[in-house]
Amino acid sequence: MIRTTGFFFGLILLTPMFAVHADEATATVRDENEQSMLHFGGCGGVYFLVEPGEFWVELEKYDRNIKNSRTFLRAILAGPDRSVLAEQTLADDGLERGAGPGPIQRARLSTQVPRKGVYALNITVSEDRYGENIAWGFRTNCPHYLVETSRGHRDAPHQEPLVLLSPDAPGDVCFMPERDAFVIEVSGINANTEPPRLYNGVDDVIGTLELDAEGNGRYKVTADVPRASVPWRLHLPGFQGTAHIDGVTRWPGDNDFPNLSLWTPDKTSWFPLHQNRRLLTPYTRNVYSESGAYKGIAFHVHNNDFVPRTFTLSVEFPGRPWQVALSVPQVVVNPKDTATVTLDCVLPDTVDTATCHLRASPEDTPAFSTYATVTLHRDTPPYTQPLDLPLALKPYSHENAQFGYLPQYPTDNQVYFRADRRPFIVSDTTLQYWHDNAWTSLSDVIQGDGPPVSFRARSSKIAFDNDNTAYMIGDVEKQTVLLYAHADDARLNMSILPGRGAVDMEQFSGNNPLDGPPPLVRYTLTEKDPDVFWRRLNDLALFLPIKGANGVISVGEPILISQKCIGFSAHSGIPSSVVSRDGKVHVAWAEATDPDEEFPGVPTFVATYDRDTKQLGKPALVGYGPPANDCHNTPSITMDSQGYLHVLIGTHGRTFQYARSLRPNDASNWTEPEELGPGLRQTYVGLVCDNTGALHVVFRLWFHNDQKYFPAGHYATLAYMRKRPGEPWSTPQVLVVSPFSEYGIFYHRLTIDHDGRLFLSYDCWSTYWFYRMDHRGTRRALMMSSDGGDTWRLAGMDALNPLK
Repeated sequence: MIRTTGFFFGLILLTPMFAVHADEATATVRDENEQSMLHFGGCGGVYFLVEPGEFWVELEKYDRNIKNSRTFLRAILAGPDRSVLAEQTLADDGLERGAGPGPIQRARLSTQVPRKGVYALNITVSEDRYGENIAWGFRTNCPHYLVETSRGHRDAPHQEPLVLLSPDAPGDVCFMPERDAFVIEVSGINANTEPPRLYNGVDDVIGTLELDAEGNGRYKVTADVPRASVPWRLHLPGFQGTAHIDGVTRWPGDNDFPNLSLWTPDKTSWFPLHQNRRLLTPYTRNVYSESGAYKGIAFHVHNNDFVPRTFTLSVEFPGRPWQVALSVPQVVVNPKDTATVTLDCVLPDTVDTATCHLRASPEDTPAFSTYATVTLHRDTPPYTQPLDLPLALKPYSHENAQFGYLPQYPTDNQVYFRADRRPFIVSDTTLQYWHDNAWTSLSDVIQGDGPPVSFRARSSKIAFDNDNTAYMIGDVEKQTVLLYAHADDARLNMSILPGRGAVDMEQFSGNNPLDGPPPLVRYTLTEKDPDVFWRRLNDLALFLPIKGANGVISVGEPILISQKCIGFSAHSGIPSSVVSRDGKVHVAWAEATDPDEEFPGVPTFVATYDRDTKQLGKPALVGYGPPANDCHNTPSITMDSQGYLHVLIGTHGRTFQYARSLRPNDASNWTEPEELGPGLRQTYVGLVCDNTGALHVVFRLWFHNDQKYFPAGHYATLAYMRKRPGEPWSTPQVLVVSPFSEYGIFYHRLTIDHDGRLFLSYDCWSTYWFYRMDHRGTRRALMMSSDGGDTWRLAGMDALNPLK
């Protein structure tokens, strides 16, 4: 017998973009006699464990109208393989701030379920990524579900308070208790009602949250209280106020399930999602092969529990079976670990496309089961063709789903090329490179006469000198080191960098081949302003490593450049802070200013160190990057083939400014800075210069309320501009559009090889925790242009293979 369950919680709704198997969204006037449902705030979504048959979810949303924001709620229903089955938008009610709760709007999303699995309902809100200005809820015919309250990110420790908005109705918050001691806190409760009470999994009373006069209560559960049965239940006589539960809404220490904010208002809807979170990934693989055969399609089986577990695997077919071989029928996976399984697929001669499903089921929780999908095409993958820009990412439909992008190279970080065209890529613990027609890696570091040790990368940059020695920055046993490997070395060598702080190094940006080890700059934080959020003070120091006759590198002594450097923003754009030629080392940086004084932005300087005279030149002020005292505003410096220096002054949501040195290889005088274009909201410079003198820059570019992709709010794009010699900057070309509105970032890194080809590594990151936490690993992809930015395509292995 199918049971209908329901409640409501606070969130924002969006206008319809498309809907598959979904009814019309409707707005109705609030009826005081209609069945009461629980409401609460925040964004996030719901996970359902669904059996075959009809499956539906009914949504309600109303605007609280406590802010002047246009709250469009976007609801997306996705299957176990994250194919989007339905999408609806519930619009802003059009009422002004202070008007009180608006009318209830409703939408229904439904689908026919062919096989058991975990479905997801994703809820986001325009202009309200924290879900403070709306209330939402749902009703469903699926008996097993868990809510994940997860908003957009904050620049603060992650918390997901439960904002309860139904004071006239009792309600429960059912949750997985932490194994160690944990605390529950409530606030804003009606102090004249019965206090909240905590029950264990068999409904024994654990304790009562006694309330003070303001309606605040707190209860600590000690580690010795038995946790055998789940879920636990916090019962509130009036479902109002704010609740915090360690391990559910905040994660103050070494928690069982960090950042996993799962709960339910109905204990009977509980199912074992915590230990089976992201059990089988990727959720889908869209594979192309001209021969119709493909070996080694990899999937990862993850054990999110605290004990080893066994998982059974099988292949299912939506129609007639075809040739699919599973590497193993069963795997045992250690706690918090992952095992890889593969599928080898061969299409029948009679078809050009076929689909199968890989199912995973844990032996200890047999009621839980889900699947991933493989679709094999007998064709050339679309990603090999130039892109019709922009590449508009869609929820759960990124490069593989849209273009069959399935790279045969590491995508951990950006790619760099040695002068002999050999590609190198840094991962967290290895330096990977192409050798003997295969990817190989270096992970061991020589440490004196002792055994080899491991390292962890501190930067994704790689540099090369004219002897083909490769360099990178890492940590070895909590020390910052310059790692290096001579050509054909089987292990990495290291030189310790004294002091502490972030480190950057010169890397190839188009016209600066290195004669020896790369210059390094170190940023040591000395002050973080408690009153100006993005204001920092750093000591900036330059190191000039030297290679001895025996190939051993000594890093030398630090040369102080500035004591007011604002810092180095490297996660996106990964700008170049150093460029050198003929013994002159040019360093670009930005500085903090007195917050009590008016400045047009962060002042940006360039200074030159002369290796021959061992003298540091006077800093030259190049320009200002608005706003002032913002550590996002890192500049980037490069040079052209004639030696002229080029600087882009970093900004945060403002237009970049450009300046050029008046003389080659001389940083003492500069052109007046000029904006790249009118009104551009740019952040995170990624700059290179090709051998024709053309400058190429990639950056995040904001759009707001243009309604091309989203009905309201702002959204992030990854955009490109070019400046050829003697020409103005081109208009921005949007390369990638984020799948969601509101905050987004791309962690982009632009590199160039010695043939002038552009390589753009990016990883689209949405502010919404629900979407990000549902995906295991990164979504990083590699785009390239071999014609100076005229056209772009997703890179295949042919672009990285030096023999091609």
